[in-house]
Amino acid sequence: MKIFTYNVNSVNARLPLILEWFEETQPDVCALQELKCLDEKFPYEPFERLGYNAAVHGQKTWNGVALLSKQPLIDVVRGLPGEPEDEQSRYIEAVVDGSVPVRVTSIYLPNGNPIGTDKYPYKHRWYKRLQARAKEILAFEEISVLSGDFNTIPTKSDLYRESAWLDDALYQPETRAAYQSLKNLGYSDACDLMPPEGNRYTFWDYQAGAWQKNEGIRIDHHLLSPQAADRLKSFEIHKDARGRTHDDAKPSDHVPVGVELDV
Repeated sequence: MKIFTYNVNSVNARLPLILEWFEETQPDVCALQELKCLDEKFPYEPFERLGYNAAVHGQKTWNGVALLSKQPLIDVVRGLPGEPEDEQSRYIEAVVDGSVPVRVTSIYLPNGNPIGTDKYPYKHRWYKRLQARAKEILAFEEISVLSGDFNTIPTKSDLYRESAWLDDALYQPETRAAYQSLKNLGYSDACDLMPPEGNRYTFWDYQAGAWQKNEGIRIDHHLLSPQAADRLKSFEIHKDARGRTHDDAKPSDHVPVGVELDV
């Protein structure tokens, strides 16, 4: 089973590029983030034509997450408990129904910048809520994959130049510790288990020629339960997606990141 995560940075604005990638790659499951549309505005029909079932948790203008699967999606969970007033659509979870069920998520963790605003404590409240749910998922003892844009740079190896990120919410010690706490529960970062040769980056900013200068960071991750980690066959980053265009559609600033499990 091939499971990808892909922050598309507006699913409708980049639909031709996204569909082209889906046709080429044929992922079994794909977690999308930053849809930037309401549920009813999600392009269900083009994905259905390609053979995908969709579970969507959208939001007007901002955020939004989805799961696309060739197999039916059951037990769909939209949103994280713990902060009832939080209306941001950043989490969806489901079980891929099959002979061997697999629990998957699409996570769009808050950015947290600027640090001196209420966005930073919100990021860490959200992280605590994710940690609580991640712990519950582990107790199921299932093949589970927490996939998404974590807006977290885990280590110095995951950025082009550390000095440029020391004041950024994505690389604060508290942020990296929150990500590590998920691993401490018993999850494994697929990139750690199978480090790629060459490129580790999954995001290149649109500004200052970051893509052309290869000034990237790794913030899109797959965290595997022990049952999933035991079945990991491969890990891949589709860097070439960052340089593609299609008619008037420009690429997302993120690229697809995938794992293959022996399922």
